[in-house]
Amino acid sequence: MKKCLSVAVFAAVIALMALAQAGCASPQNTNANTASVPTPEPTPDKTAIEAELTKIENDWPRIIKEKDGAAVRRVEADDIFIVYPDGSTATKEQDAKDIETGALTFDSWDISDIKTNILGKDAAVVSLHYVVKNAKIKAPDGKSVDISGPYLSLDTFALRNGQWQLVASTTVKTQSLTATASPTPKASPSPGASPGMKATPSPKATPALKGTPVPKTSPAMKPAPTPAKTKTP
Repeated sequence: MKKCLSVAVFAAVIALMALAQAGCASPQNTNANTASVPTPEPTPDKTAIEAELTKIENDWPRIIKEKDGAAVRRVEADDIFIVYPDGSTATKEQDAKDIETGALTFDSWDISDIKTNILGKDAAVVSLHYVVKNAKIKAPDGKSVDISGPYLSLDTFALRNGQWQLVASTTVKTQSLTATASPTPKASPSPGASPGMKATPSPKATPALKGTPVPKTSPAMKPAPTPAKTKTP
């Protein structure tokens, strides 16, 4: 009887030791299985982003030509910040209304050299050049101002609610190659004679300009009067 009791007690002790070892090992396995693994950020599809933003930029001539204010309100963000070459600024609603009035007209609007800098999956900056020919805009006083020429724009886009929107735009007018050409030197006057003083050329009018999508302008400057020539006594 005692022998059977001793065997039973020994078996019970062995069982308790096995349970204790299992309890100690269980938390270690649980911690190993539940360890968090950081999820890598998805790589942005740069090709798709560039194609989408290029499509938006190339659509501006059509938007202006067709006075598509709805497209402006869709592409531009509500908090967009627009800076034009003359230093003035505009809001989304002002920009849309300017286009809807049809104040800006042009014969051609050629876009080139579009470059996209992808900042991440939801931000990008686009630079582009464009040349407008026979472009005119009606000033507030009703006069038509010629704003033809080459321009450079820098546009910032953000992905909001699955749609790329323009959040900032700055445009400047650039110089054409012909504007920087050196003038032909004039012949020196013959010695001995005292030539009369030449009149100072009148300055050309420089209207205030705006770039994409619709510029607002100031009236052209009046040319300064040409001083009379001084006769040599």
